[in-house]
Amino acid sequence: MDEQDIRRALTRIAHEIVERNRGAEHLALVGIRTKGAPLAARLAALIQRFEGVAVPVGELDIAPYRDDDRRAATDASDLRFDVTGRVIVLVDEVFCTGRTVRAALDALMNRGRPATVQLAVLIDRGHRELPIRPDYVGKNLPTARREYVRVLLRELSGEESVFIEKPA
Repeated sequence: MDEQDIRRALTRIAHEIVERNRGAEHLALVGIRTKGAPLAARLAALIQRFEGVAVPVGELDIAPYRDDDRRAATDASDLRFDVTGRVIVLVDEVFCTGRTVRAALDALMNRGRPATVQLAVLIDRGHRELPIRPDYVGKNLPTARREYVRVLLRELSGEESVFIEKPA
C-alpha cells in the first residue's frame, strides 16, 4: 500500500465506524501503542471532519499485559477520558494472531467497563490463534507465517507504506 491507499482505507474505516454506531457522539478511539496511536488520531480527525464531533483519542500501552513477555513493564498508556459506558474502538496497524488485542482488552478493562469494544485494523493478515476478529479492516493481506508485514507511518518514520518482508 502507498500513501493514497492508506488514506483511502482509513477514510473508509472512519465512515464505517460512524455508520455502524449511528454517529460519533459516544465514541472514543484507543490506539494500541505504538503504530495504532497515530492511526487512531487520523481516524478521529476524519470522523470530526465528516460528523463535526470531536472524538476522544487515547493511547494504550499493552506491554504489561502481554502473555509472551513476562518482563516487568511500566504502563505508559495515555487515556485522558473515562472508558466506562463508551463505545471504544481499539485501533492497531496489523492484526495477526489476536494476542495483542487480547492484551489490549485486559488493559482496557482495568480502566473501566466500556459499553462495547470494537476493533479497527489497517491490515488483517490472518493466522488467528484466538477467537478475535476485527470489525473494520483496511486491507486483508494473506501472508505466510514466516513473512512480516511492515507498516511505515509518516508520524513515526517520515515514510508512508505497507509492504511484506520475505524471510532471508
